[in-house]
Amino acid sequence: MCAGMRFASPLIPATLARRYKRFLADVVFESGDMTTAHVANPGAMTGLDRPFSRIWLSNSGSAMRKFPYTWELVEADLGSGPELVGVNTAQANLLVADALAAGLIPELRLYSSIRREVKYGENSRVDFLLESPTRRPCYLEVKNVHLMRTPRLAEFPDSVTDRGAKHLDELMAVLAGGARAVVLFVVQIASAERFAVAADIDPAFAAAFERARAKGVRMLAWRCNIELDGIEIAAPVPIMRS
Repeated sequence: MCAGMRFASPLIPATLARRYKRFLADVVFESGDMTTAHVANPGAMTGLDRPFSRIWLSNSGSAMRKFPYTWELVEADLGSGPELVGVNTAQANLLVADALAAGLIPELRLYSSIRREVKYGENSRVDFLLESPTRRPCYLEVKNVHLMRTPRLAEFPDSVTDRGAKHLDELMAVLAGGARAVVLFVVQIASAERFAVAADIDPAFAAAFERARAKGVRMLAWRCNIELDGIEIAAPVPIMRS
C-alpha cells in the first residue's frame, strides 16, 4: 500500500550548471538554453548538487513568479547505482497529507480531524495536528530527508538545523501536557533501507533527538518511491540507534 502525489505536468529535463545562494540554480535545457530555477531546499544537498548532474524541473506556469521553474529531482549515484532523488523539501508535507488521508501509517490512523500549520509552542506551527473525540491529540512534525553518505543509510540533517532542535523541544512540551508527539522523517531516496541521525553534522539536533525519544516522542521514518511522474511514500525503514 502506498500514498503519493503526481506532478501536475510532465517534468522538464535539464543539466545542472551550478547551485548558489542556497535557493537558486542555473540550469541548461536540452535545447541549450539556460535559465535560473528555484531550489526549494535550505540544506547542504551533499552529493546532490554536483555540476553536470541530470535534473528535472517543474514549471509553475505563473507569470507572477520571478523564477517559474522549481528543481524537483536529480539523478545521483549514492552508492547503489544511479537513482532519482527528490530534492524539493516542500513535497514532504504533501506526501504526508496523502498518506494520512489514505490511512497508510498505522501509528497515525483513526483520527477524524487533520489540521495543518497549527500554532503551538513558542512562535511555531506544527505541520499536522491530528484530533479525534476518543483519542489524545497528536502533534506531527515532518522532516524531509535526502542525505545518503553510506549506501542505503539515509541521514538527517544534512546541515545544522536550530529550528529542527527547537521543534523537538516543543514536542516534548506538548507530550508532557498529555498529547501525543510524533516526528516523521520522509526519505526521498528509494534505495534507503535504514535511517540515522547525522550527529557529526549537528550534535545539538542529535542530542535533542535522543532526549525527545527518551521522553516518549515517537520517531518514524518512511522511504519513498521516486518516478518522473510522481513520488509516493512506500514503506517504513528502521531507525538506527546513535
